[in-house]
Formats: sequence, C-alpha cells, structure tokens
Amino acid sequence: MADPAENRISEALAAYDFAGGVVGTMRYGKGHINDTFCVYTQTEEGDCVRYILQRMSAAAFHRPDRLMQNIVGVTDYLRREIAQSGGDTARETMTVLRTRAGETFFTDSAGGAWRVYPFIEQTRCLQTAETPRLFYASAKAFGRFQRMLKDYPADTLFETIEKFHDTEDRLAKFEAARAADAMGRAKDCAPEIAFVKEHAADCGVALAALRAGKLPLRVTHNDTKLNNVLIDTATGEGVCVIDLDTVMPGLSINDFGDSIRFGANHSAEDERDLSKVNFDLSLFEIYTKGFLEGAAGTLTDAEKAYLPWGAKLMTLECGIRFLTDYLQGDTYFHVQREGQNLDRCRTQFKLVRDMEAAWDEMRAIVAKY
Repeated sequence: MADPAENRISEALAAYDFAGGVVGTMRYGKGHINDTFCVYTQTEEGDCVRYILQRMSAAAFHRPDRLMQNIVGVTDYLRREIAQSGGDTARETMTVLRTRAGETFFTDSAGGAWRVYPFIEQTRCLQTAETPRLFYASAKAFGRFQRMLKDYPADTLFETIEKFHDTEDRLAKFEAARAADAMGRAKDCAPEIAFVKEHAADCGVALAALRAGKLPLRVTHNDTKLNNVLIDTATGEGVCVIDLDTVMPGLSINDFGDSIRFGANHSAEDERDLSKVNFDLSLFEIYTKGFLEGAAGTLTDAEKAYLPWGAKLMTLECGIRFLTDYLQGDTYFHVQREGQNLDRCRTQFKLVRDMEAAWDEMRAIVAKY
C-alpha cells in the first residue's frame, strides 16, 4: 500500500527555498504521531545542509494553523530570551522555516499540513538515559524551558489537543471505550481495566488543586520525554527542547512528571517482561535536582510539593491512554505489532505501582532540593 506522506513529499519540498538543491530524503526518528523526514540538501559550495520536514498528524491536530501559531509565538519569545542572555539562538530553540509564500506551514493537494525546521547539528536524540548525567542534563533543559517562559502569557496559547492532560477527561474517554468495546478486546485486559477503576479518584488530584488556585497555570511542553531534548554531542548538555506540538497552558508538575514516567526506569516503553520494568528512585532524585536547578526558583512551594503527584499522574494517564487506544483499535498511537499498546499500558501501570511503594522517599527527595 502506498504511503500517503511519501506520495505528497515532493509537493512539500517544492514549497520551500532550501540552502541548496535537495539530494535526498529519508524517514527520521521514532515518533508515534507525525510523519518525519530528514531532508538532505547540497549547496553550490558542496556543503550538506539538513532540515527536518514533518507532515503534522491530522488525527492528532485538527487545527495546524493554531498549532503553528503557538510554536512560532513560543520560539520567537525564546529566541529573544536566549539572545538577551548571550546564548546561541540557532541552537537553543527551534526555528520555523517559512515557505516561499511566507507561511509557517504548507498545505498539500490532499489537505496535509507540512512544516520545516533547520536541523540542529552536533546534537543527538536519546531514547533512554544512557547515563545519569544525561538524564540530569535533560532535566535542566526542561527546567530552563519553564524558567524562560515564566512570563509568557499562558492563556494566549491555543489548546492544540483539547483536554490533553485533563486526567479526568482521559478517565471518561477510557470508560466510554471500555463500555463500547468496539474491537472486542476488553476480555484481554481485565486486570488493566481493574487497575484504572482502583485509581479513578487519583485522576482528579492535580486538576482539583488547579481549580482551587493551589497550582498556577503555566506555559508547558506537555510531552517532556528525554527524546524531546537535543543533547550536545561535545558537552553532553541539553541544548534545545524540541517537539513543541503540545506546548499550551498546563501544569508544571505534568512536565516534570512525564519526564519521570519516561526516563526514571531502564526498560522499553513496550517491554513485555514486566520484571524488567522498575521505577528507579536514584534517577528520580537526579531529575528532581536538575529540574529544580533549571527552573531556578520559578516554581511555587505548592508546585514543588506536588511534583511526586505529577510523576504518578502522568504515568497513570499515559497508561490509560494506551489502554483506551488499544480498546478502540490502535487509532492514535502508531503500532508495529498486535498488542503493542496493551504492552505499553502494562509498563506504565507497573511504574505506578512502584511509585506508590516509594511515595515517602519521593516526597523526601523533593524536600531535599
């Protein structure tokens, strides 16, 4: 079957003025949502200049115009902040390349929305924390992201995915999927369904604190996995926060928590052998230290106190999302094999159980820093 993204890629390439002639494209990265390509160009001087070309997921993002307005607003703001502090604006934030027509994205003849970023060279994207120091570097980068955007008016950003980290809404969507059981899969995941029911009350903890005014609304990344920080190959420092599709109003504890969910363990996200899936308290401590250092006093006392809840809730929510998608027939997350979303769900729920067992230690670590 023909790939719809690759069918339209020539249209997208023609919409941009690159530094040189395009000599090749290939699929790039391990993202679940968008179609991502690396574009290789060659200048008249013979230099190779690379770009990242993405077709934005129409299933995930219904309004690419709003999505790109958020990204351009935030990256332009970050560029000013970086320039004022004497940083490298070409490396420390993403740059949206305009089309020949001056637009922030291109729409192809089939309605697909495409965008281009210059490739940030001498960096690497890690899927797991190869060393504690690299996990710490990513923590500082995401903490710094919070600090640099502390004065950006969060309420001016669009919600690119409605109720993205609304854990109460995620629970409601799960219940609807379980009741419909469109694919007849509920029988395969009775223990996971029971786990969600046992944790239903937890889903409202952070949102109740927001509604009560305990937690402030901030500009948040909302997908703070380790692989969304580019690591400088020479220094090992976190250079640039990438994948800004879900930048919108949110809670800082969610940004912290999603990193812990993804990085404070040593297993693959779809690991089938749950004995290999374990919450690493030492990595939690390393990340907490780096995140708070990067944020540099930006967070309130309440935000700091709720950081363990952020870790637990983002892990629980992600597991619920994987389980919901499995019940609905794998319509949101890309899968390479049968049952992959169910395996992803099981790893998240195992991590939640581990966090609950280490709850007092997690709170003590936050208090320490």
